[in-house]
Amino acid sequence: MPLKIRVGHTPDADDAFMFYGIESGLVSTGEFQIEHVVEDIEKLNKKAINHELDITAVSAHAYAYLNEYVILNTGGSFGINYGPIIVSKKNHTIDKIKEGLIGIPGEMTSAYLLMSIAFGKLNCRQMLFSEIPNAVLHEDVDYGLIIHESQITFSDLSLNKIFDLGTWWNKKTSGLPVPLGINVGSTKHLRPLQIIEFDNILKNSIKYGLKNLDKAVDFSTKYGRNTSKNTLAKFIKMYVNDFTVDMKKDGRESISTLFHLAKLNGILDKMPEIRYSG
Repeated sequence: MPLKIRVGHTPDADDAFMFYGIESGLVSTGEFQIEHVVEDIEKLNKKAINHELDITAVSAHAYAYLNEYVILNTGGSFGINYGPIIVSKKNHTIDKIKEGLIGIPGEMTSAYLLMSIAFGKLNCRQMLFSEIPNAVLHEDVDYGLIIHESQITFSDLSLNKIFDLGTWWNKKTSGLPVPLGINVGSTKHLRPLQIIEFDNILKNSIKYGLKNLDKAVDFSTKYGRNTSKNTLAKFIKMYVNDFTVDMKKDGRESISTLFHLAKLNGILDKMPEIRYSG
């Protein structure tokens, strides 16, 4: 009998790309029968806290608040000298950010943690990530913390990039990748070897997508939010990279550095215990 597991991932092109091989039945899922749970990243962060899923994507930041999870070596989203950005209209500049209201995609997102390390406590309003650019455009907020494909398309709304958290991180850490999203396995629900097995299945799916790029990008357009295929392909190539296949030493170091800086800046009370699947 196959083992039924619930696997969480986001309705975003890069996550869809990673799961193309699995969802299309082109990559073996071994002993698992997978139920896909597709939710916004902040909702997945909250589901992880409650152990509602067996395997799930979460923000790297969220791992600080989780118990009984291990981090998978594959499926992570790491920026390479790029990452979340802060945008505004022409009448706002970065030196005034502490006086303004910032639209953010969630308090457990890595983007929010990076911004908090860089600028300290700010006045923020949480909203769905896809609504942030228009909220800035219509001046419902003064600034927007932008993630996902909006990092590429914000200029279509005549918004200005006033701060790049990926570039800032690159300089601050002497070139470490930017830790944004990771996948975790629940040790309450799965045995260590089962989590390792799923880790390998996801790696195979990602490699399959990279070898069949055009078809995998086509599959990903179902979560494109009317974004052009060319733009989605550009976004996918940014965030499905070598660190996605295997985060390796630098990926792990970037996660521990994120938590170290958060503790140093008084955002976290203590360093979380970081455990990996293998």
